[in-house]
Amino acid sequence: MGYCKEQEQEQEKMMKQVWIHGPIIVGAGPSGLAVAACLSQQGVPSLILEKSDCIASLWQQRTYDRLKFHLPKHFCELPLLGFPDNFPKYPTKHQFISYMESYALHFSIQPNFKQAVQKAEFDNITGLWRVQTQDREYNTRWLIVATGENAESVIPEIVGMEKFNGPIIHTSMYKSGSEFKNQSVLVVGCGNSGMEVSLDLCRYNAIPHMVVRNTVHVLPREMLGMSTFGIAMALLKWFPLKLVDKFLLLVANFTLGKTDQLGLRRPKTGPIELKNVTGKTPVLDVGALSQIRSGKIKVMEGVKEITRNGVKFMDGQEREFDSIILATGYKSNVPSWLKGSDFFTKDGMPKTPFPNGWKGENGLYTVGFTRRGLLGTASDAVRIAQHIAEQWRTNKDCNKSCSSHVILLEKS
Repeated sequence: MGYCKEQEQEQEKMMKQVWIHGPIIVGAGPSGLAVAACLSQQGVPSLILEKSDCIASLWQQRTYDRLKFHLPKHFCELPLLGFPDNFPKYPTKHQFISYMESYALHFSIQPNFKQAVQKAEFDNITGLWRVQTQDREYNTRWLIVATGENAESVIPEIVGMEKFNGPIIHTSMYKSGSEFKNQSVLVVGCGNSGMEVSLDLCRYNAIPHMVVRNTVHVLPREMLGMSTFGIAMALLKWFPLKLVDKFLLLVANFTLGKTDQLGLRRPKTGPIELKNVTGKTPVLDVGALSQIRSGKIKVMEGVKEITRNGVKFMDGQEREFDSIILATGYKSNVPSWLKGSDFFTKDGMPKTPFPNGWKGENGLYTVGFTRRGLLGTASDAVRIAQHIAEQWRTNKDCNKSCSSHVILLEKS
């Protein structure tokens, strides 16, 4: 009886093991879709495992309603298929979601949804990656990490958070200022999200107080009628980075004025250099700065403690608030599930800097970790697809002989 039970358990385990002929891509966001499309163009099949029930879940489920691109659309296209001509220069969140849905349809990309990767590890004996979800184990020669830099919300630990009477939410849960109409709201964080949420709150007669704990670069979204980012990219082809940074700050000070006087101190390192080194993106102003000048958005120093009805600040001030919104960003979740690899730092970012951070060892690849937005994602996706396709063609005969062992999955 015991022997039969062991056999049944072994058979059940084998039934849950799935051999994938091409690469496994973890994540069905823009990065996962981009690399799947590039692989498809090269004739290489792939399987996307996605923990949520839709593509681009960050965009669909964790972004605010008024979100628009800060960069012109041609800097944000995925490979092989551009935006529709009728899209505006700066597409909205909903337009980008429709673009990605069309992109997936165009390249016949059908992820396996509700497959949360719990563990992925390279097996030195078989030479395969073993990728474990809640339902089964997938095996493949190539693993592509496409979960990105923004997989999980960063929730800081602030003294007294548990005491506060009102709601405390992360911007991933924020949809519209209409939910905070006429309230006094503390926004913790002064990046692009913090600035835009504060601006959105103003439009619903809320009184936002924005915490600015560190230095921050604020640049106009456009300079001289052109995209600031576009100007920077063009200048970097001809001039040193530090010189371009000086030019950007000169124009920014002329058009926006001295932001230090508003409580927004600039870092000593230039905006592009800082972005390349630390990943900290400069704020591209879309109207928040004028609301700070008018006093409608109040700039506050760091939070010392949260009380039952408000907050004590580092400068000694104490104020009451109805709600607190944490615009404290996101982080990678790779260390929680990718095991046995030293390719990533403890923060879940590739140790090798751009432009060479897309390739690891033993068939491991990463896409969307460049700290250069969708432009970096597109670059990674093309390189990964070309590299895997070369191996695919080299081993074509082996692939054919092994094809009878591949289990075709019914898409969930």
